[in-house]
Amino acid sequence: MTDSALSATLEPVVAARRRPLAAALRTPGFWVPAAVLALVLLIAVFPAFFAGFFGHGDPRACDLGRSGHGASAGHPFGYDLQGCDVYANVVYGTRSSVAVGVLTTVLAMVVAVVVGTLAGMNGGWVDAVLSRLTDVFLGFPFLLGAVVVLNSVGDRNVLTVSLVLALFGWPTMARLVRGSVRGIRQAEFVLAARTMGLSTWRITTRYVLPSSISPLLVLATITVGGAIVSESSLTYLGIGLEAPAISWGLQLSAATTQFQQAPHMLVFPALFLAVTVLSVIGLGDTLRTALDPRRR
Repeated sequence: MTDSALSATLEPVVAARRRPLAAALRTPGFWVPAAVLALVLLIAVFPAFFAGFFGHGDPRACDLGRSGHGASAGHPFGYDLQGCDVYANVVYGTRSSVAVGVLTTVLAMVVAVVVGTLAGMNGGWVDAVLSRLTDVFLGFPFLLGAVVVLNSVGDRNVLTVSLVLALFGWPTMARLVRGSVRGIRQAEFVLAARTMGLSTWRITTRYVLPSSISPLLVLATITVGGAIVSESSLTYLGIGLEAPAISWGLQLSAATTQFQQAPHMLVFPALFLAVTVLSVIGLGDTLRTALDPRRR
């Protein structure tokens, strides 16, 4: 069988997977959260533009004389306890919170793809060792493990928090990749590729991974939202990001004691956080429904 013939054998499988996904992309369940997330990403990439468009734009320009005051001209969300503009801080906090979510997910995906693919393709003692390693990390409670590690590090910035969250976030992804790879490696087109004498590397990268990566992408989408919530929770507890960083978690932590006197300090960062996470989860659920025949 030639390489083109093998591609012809694979094409019906790929087409069958693309049809429900293409249908899902045309539904409001995809476009609404996707549009919200696109706006959030634009805010994260260009915070200065959005902060200056609706307000004065400087999150560090503070006036203690306006501590806890409500909305005014150029300050649509009011002021925080330090007299800083809440709107500008929410906008600039988008970058840190989204960065932690995306970076955590990417790092966890890289480890999961490597570990899951090695275990799924090789089987035997390789699978046994990697599976036990995965089980060890799965045995640690996610947030508790992150609390223990973060308490032992010095500088808690976006990279540090992302690395710690990814350290405890990859095992679930790895098990999913392993299961998908084990199911695909016995498919007809993979057996045909082995018969042709193609190398394991080429079979894995060209045929196995592209056919088994869809479930991981769905889980990764949801993981972004989970990582954003985890960062905010850890920061709220005082073991996540540290000042002078700006994030939604830091704003929620600072606003807790002032909720009755100045509820706007808590409401607006919480609203941005909730809308972002709900959009991520909604997008992930739409993709999962499209790619899982049992949900259709």
